[in-house]
Amino acid sequence: MSMATNAPMTIFQVAGRAMSAQLVRMNTTASNLANAGGTAGSEDAAYRSIKPVFRTSYDQATGLSTVDAVQVVTAGGTPTKRYDPSNPIADKDGNIYEASVDETRELVDMMETARSYQNNVEVMNTAKTLILDTLKMGR
Repeated sequence: MSMATNAPMTIFQVAGRAMSAQLVRMNTTASNLANAGGTAGSEDAAYRSIKPVFRTSYDQATGLSTVDAVQVVTAGGTPTKRYDPSNPIADKDGNIYEASVDETRELVDMMETARSYQNNVEVMNTAKTLILDTLKMGR
């Protein structure tokens, strides 16, 4: 999500892009939590945590910077191998592989994401209020 024009960035674009990046982060966290505890018949098929990669964008015209989510990558450890020969998805050696999701870390990420998103909502509300108050001064 790069800027299509060379126009100076506004505070609303800064906050909006940051909110979009946090939504990507929230979606990856939700996916990770949804797959926690999942099992597969091979290490390759087992779910691995995903995380967004952020890139800072700097606008020289205004001195403002913001963030964009540029990609989502696999992160975290390898799936846990567990011997469970009675499981119908077990491999030929009787092993299943559990998703590599740290639920505690994901919940902390979710709280941080929600807080960051709310902070950007507050930035937008404050900027809107300041603009409206400025316009009222001209009356």
